[in-house]
Amino acid sequence: MSEAFKPVRTTCPYCGVGCGIVASVANDGAVSVRGDPDHPANFGKLCSKGAALAETLSLDGRLRHPIIQGEKAGWDEALDLVAERFGRAIAKYGPDSVAFYISGQLLTEDYYVANKLMKGFIGSANIDTNSRLCMASSVSGHKRAFGSDTVPGCYEDLELADLVVLVGSNLAWCHPVLYQRLSAAREQRGTKIVVIDPRRTATCEIADLHLPLAPGSDVALFNGLLREVAAKNVIDDDYVEAHTTEITNALTAARPWNISNVARETGLDEPTVEDFYRLFVENQKVVTVYSQGVNQSTVGTDKVNAILNCHLATGRIGRPGTGPFSVTGQPNAMGGREVGGLANQLACHMELENAGHREIVQEFWGSTRIARNPGLKAVDLFEAVGDGRIKALWIMGTNPVDSLPDADAARAALDACPFVVVSDVERRTDTTAHAHVLLPSAAWGEKDGTVTNSERRISRQRRFLPGPEETKPDWWQFNQVARRMGFSEAFPYEHPADILAEYASLSALDSSGPRDFDISACADITRDAYEGLEPFQWPFKKGQAAADTRFFAEGGFFTQDRRARIVATPHHAPDVTPSGEFPLVLNTGRIRDQWHTMTRTGKAARLTQHFTEPFVEIHPEDSATTGVKNAQLAVIQSALGSITVRTLVSDSQRPGSVFVPIHWTDQQASSARVDRLVAARTDPVSGQPESKLTPVAVTPFEPAWHGFAVMGEQPRHIPTDYWAMAPAKAGWRVELACTTTPDDWSRLAKNLLLPDDAAAPDILAYHDATSGQHRIALFEDDRLLGALFVNTSPVEVSRSWVAEQLSVRLDDPAARLRTLAGHPGGNIVEKGEVVCACFEIGVDQIIEVASGTKATVDYIGKMLGAGTNCGSCRPEISRIIKGVITGTQPGP
Repeated sequence: MSEAFKPVRTTCPYCGVGCGIVASVANDGAVSVRGDPDHPANFGKLCSKGAALAETLSLDGRLRHPIIQGEKAGWDEALDLVAERFGRAIAKYGPDSVAFYISGQLLTEDYYVANKLMKGFIGSANIDTNSRLCMASSVSGHKRAFGSDTVPGCYEDLELADLVVLVGSNLAWCHPVLYQRLSAAREQRGTKIVVIDPRRTATCEIADLHLPLAPGSDVALFNGLLREVAAKNVIDDDYVEAHTTEITNALTAARPWNISNVARETGLDEPTVEDFYRLFVENQKVVTVYSQGVNQSTVGTDKVNAILNCHLATGRIGRPGTGPFSVTGQPNAMGGREVGGLANQLACHMELENAGHREIVQEFWGSTRIARNPGLKAVDLFEAVGDGRIKALWIMGTNPVDSLPDADAARAALDACPFVVVSDVERRTDTTAHAHVLLPSAAWGEKDGTVTNSERRISRQRRFLPGPEETKPDWWQFNQVARRMGFSEAFPYEHPADILAEYASLSALDSSGPRDFDISACADITRDAYEGLEPFQWPFKKGQAAADTRFFAEGGFFTQDRRARIVATPHHAPDVTPSGEFPLVLNTGRIRDQWHTMTRTGKAARLTQHFTEPFVEIHPEDSATTGVKNAQLAVIQSALGSITVRTLVSDSQRPGSVFVPIHWTDQQASSARVDRLVAARTDPVSGQPESKLTPVAVTPFEPAWHGFAVMGEQPRHIPTDYWAMAPAKAGWRVELACTTTPDDWSRLAKNLLLPDDAAAPDILAYHDATSGQHRIALFEDDRLLGALFVNTSPVEVSRSWVAEQLSVRLDDPAARLRTLAGHPGGNIVEKGEVVCACFEIGVDQIIEVASGTKATVDYIGKMLGAGTNCGSCRPEISRIIKGVITGTQPGP
């Protein structure tokens, strides 16, 4: 194989697991990816998203050159304008009149240059990251307890533990490779697993115990656990005496939480609470994994500390198979935290409000001024944009119009801002629409840098593709603007290796006190060494060999007295509760095959087939009360606004609560931006917003007609009240609904299904005005151009099969009639909605194989292949089998 097409080892750009990937580029330019068998995060395994990465590299929709006020521009013109407008605002209004809002999608080198520019040379700390929305409470909890933002353990601990407690973490869908490692440990070692989550998620398929606690009651549950370990004499007195302080206050706060009070507050029955406490007491080797269900809360920091307290009090930390474990949501959320990406941090885990730390960093950077006070955190930052305090804003690699709480207010803030710069990969997002200047960024596969995963492991992302046209790395953009603002000497970087070397040198400096982060072994890294850099865990000190490490088994915390704080966490009931007009609780989160706002995963047809449109998951009891039925459309209303989504009735959902995914935007659906419903309520310590507890009402959406359509080209305008669009292999599929009826169904079909310049098609149609059924298919020769199916109730056709007809020859009348009917007919087993994205196996195929047999997940894998690659779909296959056995409809 020639050097040009040599396989490249890189790192996945999705969640914080940080899986290694081997990417190969063929002579014809086709890219293939596979898991890197030598990477210690995944040992060759990938989830459905990672396995489909090659299918997301399409250049369709890419931002290819700078744009100023909607017109194509050159880089010099655009960068000069950015520097001039930021400089003008600073000169007139001061450094705090400008801000950067960046992303856990950035590489560490990007983050470093951005923070150096804003904090060290502009002189403001108004730089925050979308990691504020997912991991800030963990940062705050770690710092309160440990004195530093240190994750103590390793992924290996999941495989060495006797008990793994998952809190607010749907590991099966959000961190699938870790789920696979845990599932394998359960099979091999008999690891006990407890899932604490209001929803019965896919992760519960391997759980020995599920605690569907009431939203916002986690602190009460873990205070009760602390009380229980004290009562059962499980507290490690030697460890507590030698390495911690303040346990008395924490025990006092926990004292009211006996099992009866915990059960009442959490909504759990007492035997379930007792079972959980017994498992924790009886197993010395315990790992508690927690994620967004803990962090995204107005009491998120207290939730984190309540968990940490139980591990510190029992000494179950830092030893193999023990410890609290925060798993991050983004590929470089940890790298951003290490480099000072949050508004209240400095680089290398130094403190912005520590004068000694500021002096060290300022002297190292050679800056004339440095930010002295914390900047505005994400929610407060956009409030300042909206009220005029921020005059110039640079957004990079994130989509706040969709992801921030009170998202409509964020959109209005951008409209009000005098100068908005957006650096992105995609030309059209809900955020790029509000930019005065658009800067085209290099995408995954086109740029070089490093990322840090949830176990403190730093890995390389490597370039294996040329960037299209004028795209540039994010660090380069900040670097160029810094030079234009007069800071050339401090921003001499020509390669990301130059940045990592400087950053590593800073990490070695004496900060007059204990500090955990040190990667000084990379301080003298050359570009050749950077290219060959192997994954390593920090700390990685100069003169030492790389090694996997754990923290705190023998104390050594990073507080001034080197003792951990066992922080008192009195339980506070949620400050908002469902009642009256808004009787249900809205919970938001991810689904298995999608990522953030779908700018990447939304390009891969097989990743959109599991859930093709936005939905609300609701318990049967609430379905009956609200009058919304399965597969019908529903309006979700909060005090801030409403969205319209498909209903999915499932007893996996806790009564009184509903779940809506975060992924859909105005690019994919008519009204599904769920964060427009969520109020901007934040944790007072971390600044992280509450995304799991919003009072809402659910009511039926009652259109005059429903529709389903497929077409060869993406529709530019969909003239209906409701629509949701997803790619198919050879085109697009769209769900429709409208409150008004068109005068001419055939004209509607042509306007929807055909591009403006299309020639007159052959039309095959069926109309039944009495029943309200209409079916129109448009053909050119033996090719289906598009089809529209209409009914007064949700349309029942074989959607996957109809979409496949866009790519096959239909050269006889019978084939055309089958397409119009919407079903293949005969003995053909229809696929149904896709369950296994890797092999595109549908639910109907699985049911067919499982019916009449004593099927197992492994049997389905043997017969169909489903579940035998990434394994992410195995929990759902298990549910489908159970549904076949019991005759019930499985939930998602």
